[in-house]
Amino acid sequence: MQKVNDLKILFFDIGGILLSNGWGHESRKKAAEVFGLNYAEIDGLHNFIFNVFEVGSITLDEYLDTVIFNYPRDFVRQDFKDFMYAQSVELPNMLQWLKEWKKDCGFRIISVNNEGKELNDYRVQKFKLHLAFDAFISSCEVNMRKPDPRIFGLALGIAQASPSQCVYFDDRTMFANAAQKLGIRSFHHVDFETTKQILENLKKENFNQ
Repeated sequence: MQKVNDLKILFFDIGGILLSNGWGHESRKKAAEVFGLNYAEIDGLHNFIFNVFEVGSITLDEYLDTVIFNYPRDFVRQDFKDFMYAQSVELPNMLQWLKEWKKDCGFRIISVNNEGKELNDYRVQKFKLHLAFDAFISSCEVNMRKPDPRIFGLALGIAQASPSQCVYFDDRTMFANAAQKLGIRSFHHVDFETTKQILENLKKENFNQ
């Protein structure tokens, strides 16, 4: 098939589009309730150190040492980690549809996501994300995180594509805008049906059917 507009690469966020956020504020609130923690206290510590975890500078255990196990607890570390992993769930429709659509869509699909390594590895394996993506530009592996423009620059280099040959989807407007500033056509993901229609239109625009 001949490409019309020379679009080659689709960049996708994961949390908020395909899966729930790996360790968002709702999950932390739930953890505070389940494990009897002071949410304000752990949230403050989380905000202090989570970025360091997401860029791969510390392990999940080191994150937990600071945020949760800075005091003796009446629960064990593994139970808390199991709870963290269990907060990752598949969002309706999008992931299964994308896995099927990718088979003959004509594009390469690459994730650009912020996630700590242990959670990232779990999510890729648990939800078989290799069936949706050709590569993963994860903050924990590249030591930078969105909205740092360097992570989008790295993604372009790995894809060997110019900004005009790429499209990016993110559920956070700030991150979509960061990619847009580099010349990458970007869309704010709102819901499955809207993003599905955008993708179908991109396919029609770029390939003779």
